Amino acid sequence: MSKYVINVPVATIWTSYDSARVLDEKATSNPTDINGWLDLLNFETRLELCDANLIQSQLLYGQEVLVLEEKKDYYHIIALTQGSSKDERGYPGWVPKCQVTEVMDWKLADGPVAVVTSNLAPLFSTEEKVLLELSFQTILPVKENGKEKVKVQLPDGTYGLLKTDHISVYDGLAFLPKGTGTDIVRSGEKFLGLSYLWGGMSGYGMDCSGFSYTMCKANGYIIPRDAHDQAKEGAEVKLNALEPGDLLFFAYEEGKGKIHHVGIYYGDGKLLHSPKTGRDIEILPMENTIYEKELCAARRYWQKDGG
Repeated sequence: MSKYVINVPVATIWTSYDSARVLDEKATSNPTDINGWLDLLNFETRLELCDANLIQSQLLYGQEVLVLEEKKDYYHIIALTQGSSKDERGYPGWVPKCQVTEVMDWKLADGPVAVVTSNLAPLFSTEEKVLLELSFQTILPVKENGKEKVKVQLPDGTYGLLKTDHISVYDGLAFLPKGTGTDIVRSGEKFLGLSYLWGGMSGYGMDCSGFSYTMCKANGYIIPRDAHDQAKEGAEVKLNALEPGDLLFFAYEEGKGKIHHVGIYYGDGKLLHSPKTGRDIEILPMENTIYEKELCAARRYWQKDGG
């Protein structure tokens, strides 16, 4: 049975098949140039991604999607690993057809896997030429395990090489370890200074809930994609009993209105988060800030003893 798999390092999930602008071409092509795309965007055109509801989320190389229909040069898809109240199957949206490959033999769930642990990591051809730059948390099937490089299967049926110092290898998806709350914080610290990107889910940029989702995923916990959905699951934590790694939620009307932001509790009254367009991932003392006023809930997805 065939599967549909993302074949670019980062595929953006657009709200509609006609959401992408002319200046987004570097993000909708194959090959993509995500750095080139982001360099073209100024504050206003970055903000428009949110304000005009152009982008929903992103997908990484090798991730499987469910294809619902096609229109023009786009597939209407479901991102199967991103839980959402929008669709019980996963996160819906549109991706360029050129960024999706139909494959017959994709064994991601059947054997050993390599997980990218660097923020960004080069993928080499078997001739050791750089093919692509892959994001943190990209997961690919392992063909051969070596001391310095690991041979991985690619969506197009060929093979590539990843350096062992950029990845971790596990016997299968079921063997990915579960970290502690402190581990979630440590994962997040690696991205301090990374620019906020609405809908972002990669080492090139993340939004607030993309950041909390990805840091939980990096520690073995798959949580919903969006902040308001993340606030409905996990274990409820009283605001006077917070521990590092807990997710903190913020709402309008001094915490009484609609949830609009999520971050990770860093400890010592501090927030680790991806704030908003024009800002970078940071650690912020919450005392006497808008975040202290708007804090409305906390959820714990991590386990005390890890796993």
